[in-house]
Amino acid sequence: MRSACIIFAYMKEISWGFIGCGEVTEKKSGPAFNEVAGSHIEAVMSRSEKKARSYAERHGIHKWYTDAQEIIDDPDVNAIYIATPPAAHATYAIMAMRAGKPVYVEKPLAATYDDCVRINRVSGQTGVPCFVAYYRRYLPYFQKVKEIIRSGKIGKVMTFQLRFSCPPRDLDYHTKEKQPWRLQTNISGGGYFYDLAPHQLDLLQDFFGVITRAHGYCVNRGGLYGPEDTVSAVLQFEDGLSGSGSWCFVGHESAKEDRIEIIGDKGTLSFSVYDYAPIVINTSEGEQSFCIPNPPYVQLPIIKSVIEDMQGIGICTCDSVSATPTNWVMDRILGKL
Repeated sequence: MRSACIIFAYMKEISWGFIGCGEVTEKKSGPAFNEVAGSHIEAVMSRSEKKARSYAERHGIHKWYTDAQEIIDDPDVNAIYIATPPAAHATYAIMAMRAGKPVYVEKPLAATYDDCVRINRVSGQTGVPCFVAYYRRYLPYFQKVKEIIRSGKIGKVMTFQLRFSCPPRDLDYHTKEKQPWRLQTNISGGGYFYDLAPHQLDLLQDFFGVITRAHGYCVNRGGLYGPEDTVSAVLQFEDGLSGSGSWCFVGHESAKEDRIEIIGDKGTLSFSVYDYAPIVINTSEGEQSFCIPNPPYVQLPIIKSVIEDMQGIGICTCDSVSATPTNWVMDRILGKL
């Protein structure tokens, strides 16, 4: 994959075409593309003409499309950002790479591990890179967590516990025909677990290496929709470190939790993935906490890294190869593999 970037080392000006213009593009990612030197948004595409036109007008984008092939074929577009539900990621990424245009795709990389393999195969065949929006790796908050782990402040890491619980959302009570795409497994890949677990699992692998064994138990306890709403898993990394994870998307408000606790032989480290609660260290010396603010656009650090990689002045490690193990882990937990 790294050799692919040599081909694009001289792309000094990146002209992006967006496939998809949903909520994530409004503030988390979209504006960041215009914040990096040598990068701008050239065109946007949505299957809905109303959405594409509205997004383009509100964000000062000159061109909009309703057909993915047309935006990929636009000679003024030389890179593609895919911000659609996961089931479409592989198709659009492969279309773009075969057209010689590097890709930045939202997480997870695809709706299945098998689709991730397809993306990697085409990237290797074409020499065109595909990057993935696991942007939390690049945020100062999680960089601090990684620094603490590597500093040895909590000693040798012995195990970890991931706990996530939230009450049902209002949309969860809708009829099947009106439920959000995240609950339609043919579109999302696997309910809320497939939407929220990727960032958590990717961070753990960024800290500790690749997960090589994963076993899960998935049930639907609430009966509000079809996919699993409660998941328990046991994970083991390549160096033997093991730990557990639990996810409940129908818990009571009083049980709401977003926490990963890393247990060492000299102390513990706890942090959240979505709430950005203070990072807390407990050792024999007492308790320390750190509050780390986010940048205005949370994807700006990773987007800057992606662009600099494509310009040949840096390296972004968050490519499709590094993102694939997360899909493998999720598919193992859900019994898809």
